[in-house]
Amino acid sequence: MLWDLPTRLFHWVIVVCVCLSWWSGEEGEFERHAWFGYTALVLVTFRIVWGFLGSRHSRFSDFLTGPGGIRAYVQHGQSRSVGHNPLGGWSVLALLVLLLVQGLSGLFNSDDLMFEGPFYFGAASGFRDFMGVVHELVFYALCCFIAVHVAVVSWYQWRRKIPLIQAMIFGRAEGREGQSPPGVTVAGGHYCRRAGPDTMVGH
Repeated sequence: MLWDLPTRLFHWVIVVCVCLSWWSGEEGEFERHAWFGYTALVLVTFRIVWGFLGSRHSRFSDFLTGPGGIRAYVQHGQSRSVGHNPLGGWSVLALLVLLLVQGLSGLFNSDDLMFEGPFYFGAASGFRDFMGVVHELVFYALCCFIAVHVAVVSWYQWRRKIPLIQAMIFGRAEGREGQSPPGVTVAGGHYCRRAGPDTMVGH
C-alpha cells in the first residue's frame, strides 16, 4: 500500500473543501464559508498529526529530505521515497502550512456587515486588520501553489505515464507500490509476520 485510506480521504476531501470555500467566499455565503474553513482546519490538523503517526509513506520522515536529497533528485532523478519525491514532499508541507495559516487567519475576519469570525471581537483592531491582509495574500499564494500542483501532477500522469491519480484514489497503481504494513497470517498453527512489497519508483 502506497497511500493509506486516511491520507487519500484527506486529499480528496480537502480538495472539495477548498473549492467550496472559494465558491462560498465569492458568493458572499460567509456562514458556509466559515464552516468550510473550520472543516479545512480540522483536516489540516489531522494531516499534520498523521504525518507523525500514520503509515510509512504518509509520514513526513519518509518524504522530507535535506538539501542533499533535493540535489540528488534534481541532478539524477534519485528519490529515496516511493511516495513523494523531495520537491513534492516540501510542496506538500508548504501547502499544509498555507492552508493552516489561511484557516487560522479566517478566525479573526469579518465582512463588516453580517459575519464575524469566532475570535474577531477578542483581538485588537490592528491585529484583526493584519489577519485580514494575511487571509487575502495567502489565498493568492494558495491559488498559485494549487495551479502548480495540478500542472505537475498532470505532467507526470499524462506525459511521463506515472499513475499518480490512480494511486491517490486506490492506494496503489501499476508501478506505484509502497510497503504494506506487516500482516499476520496463520501457517501450520503458528502466527507468522509478513510484509508487503516495497518497489522503488523514481518520479
